[in-house]
Amino acid sequence: MKRTRLWPLAGFVTALSLGFVLTRGDAQPNTVKKIADGVWFREGDLKNLGHCNNAIIEMKDYLIVVDANFPSGARLVLEEAKKLSSKPVRYVFDTHHHGDHAYGNPIWTQQGAITLAYVGVAEEMKRYEPARWRDAAKYRPDVAELKRDAPEPPKETFSESPKTIDDGQRKVQFYFFGWAHTRGDGFVYLPKEKVLCSGDAAVNGPYNFTGDGNIKNWPEVIKAAQKLDVQYVLPGHGGAGGKEILEGQRQFMVALRTAVGKAVASGKSLDDLVKRDGGKLVSTSVQLPAAVKNWVGEDLPSQVQDAYNEIKQNKAAGDIH
Repeated sequence: MKRTRLWPLAGFVTALSLGFVLTRGDAQPNTVKKIADGVWFREGDLKNLGHCNNAIIEMKDYLIVVDANFPSGARLVLEEAKKLSSKPVRYVFDTHHHGDHAYGNPIWTQQGAITLAYVGVAEEMKRYEPARWRDAAKYRPDVAELKRDAPEPPKETFSESPKTIDDGQRKVQFYFFGWAHTRGDGFVYLPKEKVLCSGDAAVNGPYNFTGDGNIKNWPEVIKAAQKLDVQYVLPGHGGAGGKEILEGQRQFMVALRTAVGKAVASGKSLDDLVKRDGGKLVSTSVQLPAAVKNWVGEDLPSQVQDAYNEIKQNKAAGDIH
């Protein structure tokens, strides 16, 4: 992705799920699919609205929603939740701080919900805000109409992983495995149902934003998630699927850093690897293996740039600004 494109604010739009295959071409935005009893996956309209995906989890007396979305997305998910259950939404978990996953927080708290996140999410907001919120308000009416100067941070945070909510009917665990997409990446795991909500640490398609990330450490985070007993993966963007989403995501990051690392070792400069049209990155000479093509898209030049800078400066992309 291109640094000139406010991807973390606008959000971004081959998997096995419930016995049928979903590919990138089978995107079904604004649809809700039952994953297990009391567990639903809503695919956000990334292309047109910048919305992320959401999960809705039914507990004994209330609902848990995964990701607050943008404000307009939050309202749509709230409507869907009311159709699925008469129970109130008690918790909304922010998987990370980006606008398409957390800027809808006020919509939920106004309804009485508690927004929850790993402590790193609140820390990332302090690091990058309010600048990104103010930029988003310039082009997103749903952000501007809230008339806030900054995003609303999660009301509750945790630092010990996992945090567990168990009401006797269902157990939900919230994990932090390290810095991948952001310093605060959170995962939601349902051990009985073998469902994992990955946020943007694992996406299903060419939707990776690496500008706030740690490309070197990203595969290690995925490897930690792979130790869980998982059957269904509900990504932050792209269709729902199975464990192949995790492995594909891991392999993509490994392939990206390996390919760029070889180019650096051969003496190539950044200008050898990426081409610009004005200030915009438009192409790259780096080729990745066919095995990870599902994750390769128009933002590969920016990902190559981030990987190059990581290697040359020996620090995470998110620490290079």
